[in-house]
Amino acid sequence: MTIEIARTAATESLVLSRWQRTGAPTWIVAALACGGWITLTLGYHALPLGALLPLAAFVMALYGSLQHETIHGHPTRWRWVNEALGWAPLWLWLPYPIYRDEHRAHHDDAILTDPLADPESKYASPADWPRFGRLRRAALRFNTTLLGRLTIGPALTMADFLRRELRTVIAGEPGRRRIWALHAFALVPVLAWLWACEIPLWAYALLFVHPGLSLTLLRSFAEHIASAEPEARTVTVEAGPFFSLLFLNNNLHALHHARPELPWFALPRLARRLPRPALRYGGYSEIARRFLLHPIHAPVHPLAGLHALIP
Repeated sequence: MTIEIARTAATESLVLSRWQRTGAPTWIVAALACGGWITLTLGYHALPLGALLPLAAFVMALYGSLQHETIHGHPTRWRWVNEALGWAPLWLWLPYPIYRDEHRAHHDDAILTDPLADPESKYASPADWPRFGRLRRAALRFNTTLLGRLTIGPALTMADFLRRELRTVIAGEPGRRRIWALHAFALVPVLAWLWACEIPLWAYALLFVHPGLSLTLLRSFAEHIASAEPEARTVTVEAGPFFSLLFLNNNLHALHHARPELPWFALPRLARRLPRPALRYGGYSEIARRFLLHPIHAPVHPLAGLHALIP
């Protein structure tokens, strides 16, 4: 029996409980993420930095995981309800509709990791690399280590995204200016709340946005790798309970790509029914030991554009 057939058979036999069918676990996550954000911003001046920083990172990363879940059609069958749960621009820089559309495009396994087609690729294209200056090349090389991804990775991610979006808006891509106008409108209550809580924007960026994105990039650091075979491009991380909850089991990434319609809480039971994937890490501690200071891959994609040549 092939892995794909096994996944299909296992999925067909997967029975969710009544409370799971209502999406209750995801609603609890939404309450934790949104309630946690409100609590931490209200308590910003009362909490010591040593407590605020890890809690803010956790809450922001959990909210990002919630957004990812809503993109895949959870917790309800009504798209507008799901998207309302993930729409709030707590990241400030990322409009939800763009994240939604780019992440759905990313799920095309034929283009995974290709910087010319996959909007979530962490590789540079061979055509772009010679045009980069020495500083940018050094930054991209450092970004292939875990230490680099966690420290400068958030700034690189935001800068690359905003630079690409600026070009798109200037070029007049249909609907893009409307998305950014709606995003600016949605930012008003978030910024007003931060002002009422007396949180400077720079402090929010440094204590909430950057560490939250850093934790999110920990999850995505090792989940894809360039390969000529689409089925060899997605990796599983066998994480413990803490990171599995924080990332809503998205560490089981090969299974998520095979069955993106399944809710996060259905993935572990399904994974236990299947053979262990060949491409896997034993946890994020293993990834840290192997790649904290050593690159996980070359910064330049070895096969960029290849998918377009395959009929």
